[in-house]
Amino acid sequence: MAKNQFDGFWVIQLSLLLALYLQALPMPPALLYFRPEWLGLVLLFWSLSLPQRVGIFHGFFWGLMLDLIEGTLLGHNALAFALLGYLGNRFYQRVRMYSLPKQAALVFVLLSIVQLVFQWLQGIFGPMAGISYLLLPSLISAVLWPWLFTLMQGLKRRLSLI
Repeated sequence: MAKNQFDGFWVIQLSLLLALYLQALPMPPALLYFRPEWLGLVLLFWSLSLPQRVGIFHGFFWGLMLDLIEGTLLGHNALAFALLGYLGNRFYQRVRMYSLPKQAALVFVLLSIVQLVFQWLQGIFGPMAGISYLLLPSLISAVLWPWLFTLMQGLKRRLSLI
């Protein structure tokens, strides 16, 4: 008997596309450091929730799309988000047991690692940006994690994605 269940591939891709759009929205230069890592948050949610479907390849692909949109050297964001997809797949069993505040702290750590890798790559291949506000997007993303997690978990349950 064939399964008649919703695959959810397009829901995952559309949510990542929406996160890419939010990540690439133009903002005043003074507010750029306060922009959350939307693509990293959504990628991390899907790699923690559905690790058999979303992981390194999705991180690399959507990071490459972000590189194309932002005009950065091709591969910087791709490598950083592939690392995020790997870390999400590696620690998904542990993270699922944590409460939302502990998950938010872990999200801060994981997104900070991605930010540091991205800045390290920028420093190797070009002028490095100021590091005074480097981890502020990770902090804001960690504060938004409980709300985004609840919203995306509701979407996942409503569409019965497995």
